[in-house]
Formats: sequence, C-alpha cells, structure tokens
Amino acid sequence: MIKKILYGIWTFSLQKGWNWIWSKTEVDEKAIAVAKEVKRRAELAYEEAADVVDAVKEVGNQAGDVIDAVKGKKRRGRKPKNNG
Repeated sequence: MIKKILYGIWTFSLQKGWNWIWSKTEVDEKAIAVAKEVKRRAELAYEEAADVVDAVKEVGNQAGDVIDAVKGKKRRGRKPKNNG
C-alpha cells in the first residue's frame, strides 16, 4: 500500500518536477557538445598519427640511401648519363 502511495506521489508530482528541472538545464546539451568535440579531436589525432607513420617510413627508406652514399655507391633508380 505504501509503495502504491509513494509511486503515485512520484509519478504525479516529483517526476514532473524532476523533468521540469532537467528541461531547464543545459547539462545534457553541454555533455553532447563535449562528446562531439572529443570525437572530432580523436579523429584528427588519428589522421595526424597516420601521417607521422608515413613520414617515418619514408625516413627509413631514405636512410638506406644515405648509407649507400657514404659507402660511395651510386643512387639507385637513376638512368646512367651518356657522356658522348
């Protein structure tokens, strides 16, 4: 019996008051905006990390050419010059 009375009070007055209070706040709207901003920043960070990985791979490829140059070897992939 008490449960029914408390449920009636909650559904008819407290719940409406609670919903009214939450409708006046911007907490949920701010939380959604923050979540979108975090997602956007995470995507940008992921793209930048992919660019860094590509750059590091390129540096690794170029490092081999530097070692060959120090050894006195010619650059690979170049057509020989005709001296004639």
